Amino acid sequence: MSVMIIIMSVLFIIFLFLIYAVLPTLVIRIFGLSIIQRISDERSIALTFDDGPDPDYTPQLLDLLKRFNVKASFFVVGEKVKNNPELVRRMHAEGHTIGIHHYHHISSWIMSPFKLREQLRLTEELITRCTNEKVHFYRPPWGHFNLFSLLVGRQYSIIMWNKIFKDWKTEVCKESLLEKLHANTEGGSIYLLHDSGVTLGADREAPKYMIEKLEKFLEESRRNRVAFISLNELYQLDKNTRVI
Repeated sequence: MSVMIIIMSVLFIIFLFLIYAVLPTLVIRIFGLSIIQRISDERSIALTFDDGPDPDYTPQLLDLLKRFNVKASFFVVGEKVKNNPELVRRMHAEGHTIGIHHYHHISSWIMSPFKLREQLRLTEELITRCTNEKVHFYRPPWGHFNLFSLLVGRQYSIIMWNKIFKDWKTEVCKESLLEKLHANTEGGSIYLLHDSGVTLGADREAPKYMIEKLEKFLEESRRNRVAFISLNELYQLDKNTRVI
């Protein structure tokens, strides 16, 4: 009987997890509920970078973007903002958009709504100290949602992506990233890239090779007149609505 109770308890916990975490993520992402997966400007591409700021790679990335006069969007981790505020100030000074990527790089699947609210609040406070501006954008780590994510994050535009390249792996960056970037230059796309490799499942040096391939991509994009736009630029164009 005790074994049966344990089995039933485990099954009940799994059921609750599916209802609280996995099912909301599937429904929200499949049906696009209150999230943005493309931008409305069909002439441009939105470059977005997750998991920074990284003291080694983010400065290199900012140098590259500045050289090509490209404005991008960074979804930053609060504890990294706390440790590297000068990088966030530089992002802002150079015209990039800064959004929330939780205080710790933790999945919403394992957070209560109260913990999630705290993650957003702490990160927004740190960003605002660096920019003196309200934060408008949020992207949950791994694109994970829970049953309360849309309610807790309702004050933000939740930005997902429609082009992802697995650039957190060094091998992918070296062997196929440039080809994938070129193969997906569809206007209205949101590119997801990463400027830090210090996250679960990522390779520490992957951003080094991402930046190398991105440089070549930007060079060729300039020749081909591919346009890039930040989320703030889009927000200013359509700031009377939350739909980008």
